[in-house]
Amino acid sequence: MASPTRILWIAILASFVSFLDGTIVNVALPAIDRELGGGLSTQQWVVDGYLITLGALMLLAGSVSDAFGRALVLRIGLVGFGIASVAIALAPDPLILIIARLVQGAAGAFLVPSSLALITSAFSGAARAKAIGTWTSFTTGAMVVGPLIGGVLVDLASWRFAFLINVIPIAVTLWLVRRVKDPERRPDAHIDIIGALMCTLGLGGIVYALIEEPRFGWLHPAILVTGVGGALLFVLFLLRQRTVRSPILPLGLFRVRNFWTGNVATMFVYAALSLNGFVLAIYLQEGAGLSATLAGLASLPVTILMILLSSRVGALAGRWGARGFMTVGPLVMAVGSAMLLLVGSPFDYWWQVLPGMVVFGLGLTITVSPLTSTILGAIGPEQSGIASAVNNAISRVAGLIAVAMIGSAIGGSLDLDGFHRSCLIVSALLAAGGVVSWLGIRDAQRREPVEP
Repeated sequence: MASPTRILWIAILASFVSFLDGTIVNVALPAIDRELGGGLSTQQWVVDGYLITLGALMLLAGSVSDAFGRALVLRIGLVGFGIASVAIALAPDPLILIIARLVQGAAGAFLVPSSLALITSAFSGAARAKAIGTWTSFTTGAMVVGPLIGGVLVDLASWRFAFLINVIPIAVTLWLVRRVKDPERRPDAHIDIIGALMCTLGLGGIVYALIEEPRFGWLHPAILVTGVGGALLFVLFLLRQRTVRSPILPLGLFRVRNFWTGNVATMFVYAALSLNGFVLAIYLQEGAGLSATLAGLASLPVTILMILLSSRVGALAGRWGARGFMTVGPLVMAVGSAMLLLVGSPFDYWWQVLPGMVVFGLGLTITVSPLTSTILGAIGPEQSGIASAVNNAISRVAGLIAVAMIGSAIGGSLDLDGFHRSCLIVSALLAAGGVVSWLGIRDAQRREPVEP
């Protein structure tokens, strides 16, 4: 049996792949557009194609993880992710690229829930909180360092290499996970395939309508049919989950106060994170005229703060309670986003961007680890896979809807005014996340410090 330390590193590396790819693409979007064409709509689909299948199938992956074993699900996800990454790097046109991103998102859905479920099964108590804090520092750091890695590869080689870089951590993780043994499978295990299809198609219809609405208008038949049809299909999916024998979204989980409140906060915070990453990476290149590498470096302060402080914040939240962290963190991030309103002409990174990014990074560090620990700690270990899947699905769906709506929110053009409007939207979403946490989260009785 693998040691807890080995399991922690497996969880970190497997999730690292998914989080890295989810953000590395942002800084590559202008280069993809220059080579393959398609404009803002194609850029949105390159991001949201990944997020649609990632968010929708993550629920299915969580159920499969609990029923058939976390290590098995990890192996499936790693192999599929590697194959899709190669296909993206070889894509000759936008259509093939978007299809490959859909496949990559489907494979990525099998990585994160199983990773966190491995941690919750190998650690308990304060050790679990610290382990999740360590996992958070690396995986969220991957989200933030992704634009930097992507920028360097775009400038020095090609955007295609930004996707091939996934092959290295995938190979290492497959080697490490070979010694992890799953418990025996449940004899009554059953997966709701129909529900998974309803969820995926429903989200796909909604997102298509949101992305293409600026081009066609709300009354165009293509927008009405896909938008209304997708919404109805998603509602039917939720109704199905109340009656199906093995739901991929157990609605009973939402009777737990910290679980449902934490997921509402997740919705606001991760919608803001996705929108901020998308807008900042594109505007710094197309609006401010920075190279892809410099645009990626803009987020470096956030990465440094996450790596240095996330584990410590996770331990403190485990000792003192998460409510204060989950309240203050998003509010600090909201201030950091509002500080980006200083961006103007002439552009100056040091005075207009850096201060806001430092404040934003500090708030993100305060927020993410306590948020994750609180949500997973509210549910028993036997359902840790699906609990993690629900939380991650909500975060991805929130992000894909935020990115899909950006065209309508900014008027279809990411100029300076559009960038400023986006910053205000991000601030409002983050402030809402902080308020929800303060009103809804309840801390367990404070514990004495535990010596390692």
